[in-house]
Amino acid sequence: MYTHQKNIITAGVPVNEAKRAVIFIHGRGATAEDILSLNNHFEIDHAAFFAPQASNNSWYPYSFMAPVKENQPALDSALGMIKELVSEIEDAGIPQDQIYFVGFSQGACLTLEYITRNAGKYGGAVAFTGGLIGKEINMQHYKGNFKQTPILITTGDPDPHVPVSRVELSKGIIEKMNARVTVKIYPGRPHTITKQEIELARKILLATDGH
Repeated sequence: MYTHQKNIITAGVPVNEAKRAVIFIHGRGATAEDILSLNNHFEIDHAAFFAPQASNNSWYPYSFMAPVKENQPALDSALGMIKELVSEIEDAGIPQDQIYFVGFSQGACLTLEYITRNAGKYGGAVAFTGGLIGKEINMQHYKGNFKQTPILITTGDPDPHVPVSRVELSKGIIEKMNARVTVKIYPGRPHTITKQEIELARKILLATDGH
């Protein structure tokens, strides 16, 4: 079991000059640099980009559908690192409603888990193939009001890691907390990010241009 050392890769505009921030969260076995390269597809202006790197390239050891205690203390450490990063971005002058999240696979699950435990008005969130974490969903973890934050959740059908049923369950919970959730299921899609998903995500991330 492990905790995460703070290691954040940055790109884009310096945070003290940026109008908004995007936090990219990589998948299991991947790197911060891998996921940060997605910003080339989004073409977001006036933004500071942040990508934390997981120790051992994994945010938690087992499936996101395993009992939460089996993924501790790594999961709490990962959630704590994101919370600290969000606080630092806000301290640099970027308001919460201009902070965006983009995660893939394990990083998408972590994205959804973090924002739902800390619901508020964010700029938007994109979970490429993800769902809320845990064998059973513990509703006591989830607090706050998304105030109509746009959130995109995608998966393949079937996906080897993220069942459609968990995506639908996550959508229901997050919608009840007053988010605008878009779910897109791609029949037969491999465990990857497609051009169509990037286009959909761009609409969410660029919807507030002009702020």
